[in-house]
Amino acid sequence: MSELQYSYYPGCSLHASAGEYDLSTRELFAALGIKLTEIPDWFCCGATPAHNVDELLSLSLCAKNLELAEQVEGDVAVACAACFSRLKFTQHILEENETKRKQVEQAIAAPVHLNGTVKHLLEILARDLGLDRLAKSVKKPLSGLKVACYYGCLLTRPNDVPNLDCVEAPTIMESVVEAAGAQTVAWSHRLECCGANFTLSRPGVVLQLSNAILDSAKAAGADCIMVGCPLCHGNLDIRQKEIEGVYHTQYGMPVFYLTQLVGLALGLSAEKLGLDALIVSPFPLLRERQLL
Repeated sequence: MSELQYSYYPGCSLHASAGEYDLSTRELFAALGIKLTEIPDWFCCGATPAHNVDELLSLSLCAKNLELAEQVEGDVAVACAACFSRLKFTQHILEENETKRKQVEQAIAAPVHLNGTVKHLLEILARDLGLDRLAKSVKKPLSGLKVACYYGCLLTRPNDVPNLDCVEAPTIMESVVEAAGAQTVAWSHRLECCGANFTLSRPGVVLQLSNAILDSAKAAGADCIMVGCPLCHGNLDIRQKEIEGVYHTQYGMPVFYLTQLVGLALGLSAEKLGLDALIVSPFPLLRERQLL
């Protein structure tokens, strides 16, 4: 089988607050023999706020990044759910609307590239690499670990844009972590919003929504939560202590990036996966399950 290779769009969060997601992505993909080449001169895609302020700007930011990706061979690999959503949404809009496409081409002074495929890391692991190959790469199965897979808002919605998996009943996350040997739990809040970028403007909303997610995962018997989005991770991990104080409860529930859990199963070290960067320490749980 030919080498899997991708142009890699890390996005702003992975070069800042979610550095451990970037680190674990690179280490995991290298261990799997998947080549990632960072897109030269990439910049912010506008993430969640830009399209609410200036649609043309938002579309142009993504379109320019897609043009830059043409310099690197392979489909575009994206780790952040927000970046994934905006890049896919831009392709969808500009394919459907010729007027907006011409406006964007004028704004970026270049033709719009719509034939490149944008893929979330989950898609690459589950379909391009394949679950069988992933399972065969496992050296230290995540046996006994009960994982709540959290999709959030953007990985599968809206219905006609990401096309990552079934909108209402996705299974791709569960398939990936189960291939790594873990057990997944059925729970009510895996598709609910965590509050995303309201974390600064409306923190009370974020605390309420994120508390409901943590409470649901705990009630389902999960040991930890797995995410594929820096925004979700920030609200569930960084704010967890604050949530516990406001709601007079105790979760102590580690929140992993999907690349960290799969990387553990491949035998990668805690250092290479950036586990020490998590606010809720995963080490007591991992030692208890003999996964370190």
